[in-house]
Amino acid sequence: MAPFSSCTDVRPEVAEFEAYEPGLSMEEIRLRYGLDQVIKLASNENPLGVPPSAREAMKAAICQAHRYPQGGNPKLVQALASRYRVGPERIFVGNGSDELIDLLFRVRAVPGVHNAVAFSPCFGLYVTQAKMAGVELRRAPLGKDFEFDFDALLNLTDENTTLAFVTSPDNPSGRVARPERLKAFARALPPACLLVVDEAYMEFADEGQSLLAELDSLPNVAIMRTFSKVYGLAGMRIGYGILPAILTDYLWRVRLPFSLNILAEEAAVAALGDEAFFLDSLRTVREGRALISRELKEMGCSVIPSQSNFIMFSPPAGRIEAKALHARLLERGMIIRSLGSYRLPEWLRVSVGLERENRLFLDLCREFIGA
Repeated sequence: MAPFSSCTDVRPEVAEFEAYEPGLSMEEIRLRYGLDQVIKLASNENPLGVPPSAREAMKAAICQAHRYPQGGNPKLVQALASRYRVGPERIFVGNGSDELIDLLFRVRAVPGVHNAVAFSPCFGLYVTQAKMAGVELRRAPLGKDFEFDFDALLNLTDENTTLAFVTSPDNPSGRVARPERLKAFARALPPACLLVVDEAYMEFADEGQSLLAELDSLPNVAIMRTFSKVYGLAGMRIGYGILPAILTDYLWRVRLPFSLNILAEEAAVAALGDEAFFLDSLRTVREGRALISRELKEMGCSVIPSQSNFIMFSPPAGRIEAKALHARLLERGMIIRSLGSYRLPEWLRVSVGLERENRLFLDLCREFIGA
């Protein structure tokens, strides 16, 4: 690599960087089309909003906002350890799961030496943070109907593979990886490879789909989860991992100090204990998911079976293209996710909302599809 010649030169990885593309904001669409009402079903957020318990916890903690958080966020770590019946030394919490993904690349992969593997399409942060860390990310295409092809992913690994990412339920398909396949995959990985199962949406899946209860027998597996989905705290940015204790220690050493703020920690602890909100979220999502999936199929859409809080679908051929349907919905103030950034231009993803939001979305689809 040639030396820098200017104070504005940057690393080659940065010069070629493509930023993560978030969904469209409600305010952006409101202003663009001059609308009074906009509904957002694009970013897999909890339609019930912030748990009341978390709101009260943040109000009570606001007077401490002039203080730094306690190092290591022990209150939240202990709450998570109790919830999942694991030792607190295995828990890492950070500024969203994004921070954990970024640190795993920095801690586990030597630039230019090690590599990582993931499916394609996959969560955009795997791609961006691998590139930023100077680590090769090898990607195996998902199988027919977006099924997990673990043989193809395994074939991309070698003795220098130190990270393997699998999202289950997957985004954007909503499919869940069968636990027995995941366990077999973990046991077949090279000795130096850590399997990271991103379970951001696992709470919405059927029982028995997580590897969480079997981590003691799977020493090369880590699990990531988040407070952004079922706990309704996406804007507070709280993610966590359950990892081998030695690795957790290294992550705590290199994490930026105080990356999780006081209000976020108090909100997370409160939400974790709010069983009523948790169960209401599950009921709302599961009922809405069934409604949307059923009625989109009745319109002739192709619908991928989802275990998450969103549905991936493609409009019926010959009636309207995905791009056109997405644009028509935006004009009427209904934001869903176009999957062009996933290189799936013929597919769309809709998050489950409140019942009235789900029914309005379906009414508009019927109008534009002509069903």
